[in-house]
Amino acid sequence: HLCLLLVGIVCAVYKGADISFVTQQEKDGQPFLDSNGKKTDLFALMKSYGMNAVRLRVWVNPAGGWCNKVDTLNKAKRAKAQGMALMIDFHYADSWADPGQQPIPSAWKGHSLEQLVTDVYKHTYEVLSYLKSNGISVLWVQVGNEINNGMLWPIAKTPNYAAISKLINSGYKASKAVYPNALVIVHLASGYRTAQFNSYFEALKKAGTNYDAVGISHYPNKSNWQQLNAQSEITMKQMISKFGKKVVVAEIGMKWSDADASEAMLADIFTRVTAMGSNGIGVFYWEPNLTPDHYEMGAMDSSGKFTKAITSYNRY
Repeated sequence: HLCLLLVGIVCAVYKGADISFVTQQEKDGQPFLDSNGKKTDLFALMKSYGMNAVRLRVWVNPAGGWCNKVDTLNKAKRAKAQGMALMIDFHYADSWADPGQQPIPSAWKGHSLEQLVTDVYKHTYEVLSYLKSNGISVLWVQVGNEINNGMLWPIAKTPNYAAISKLINSGYKASKAVYPNALVIVHLASGYRTAQFNSYFEALKKAGTNYDAVGISHYPNKSNWQQLNAQSEITMKQMISKFGKKVVVAEIGMKWSDADASEAMLADIFTRVTAMGSNGIGVFYWEPNLTPDHYEMGAMDSSGKFTKAITSYNRY
């Protein structure tokens, strides 16, 4: 999927989604339907809508095995079969990690910072090596998920940027040991909080942190998306100009029932990221495959059909 910019530069913009729940949904009997109501494989359905990349979260010792390395390989193989690029998102937790919670995995409890640095390296290296040995290519590795307030609490909670930096550097080193050309992403929530991004990444710079790209989460609503899209673009452009990093919308979403606004919002974000040329990696919708009874900001109706929002993918 190539895009020709006005200045004549050809660039690849990745249009993807995090569909990590898919195997769990399939076990629960959730159908995925094409526009004609025919049951189809989610990965094939995504490709038919113009998606060319997948983001998969990884948990350390998750309940039921969902999002462990075996489940992740299953999904990665299916993405590969559709010719999709792959992002691996390490939460460094047994379950959800986000600005409100960064729980240390049960197997790492009681460990010192130096032990956690080793834990992060071993876990990152193990999962990525497992994928690589099974024929999977990984273009991007996200080290930590929405780490606005740090990671592996309380050891590396903000404002302990020295500890955060050591953990990111450990994940970076492990990622490059397996996939030397993969881009390592540091991911924060609320991309429109430009001042927070600037202070955070300035602190990482002072701490000597190694990474290649900044990822943002972006969840506007139908009344503020124009404003928040514009502000998130300002944030991303500053990450490029001030820190010399690439940028990616690692998560995005809007209420499923506001499909018209969501389509316009996504189309606008694609335009803004595309205009960043080689510095703009792409856009990943977070779990568009979730139906409204499970998550109201997916992009699928209760029958299992994608909403109009996803039609924006085929326009870019």
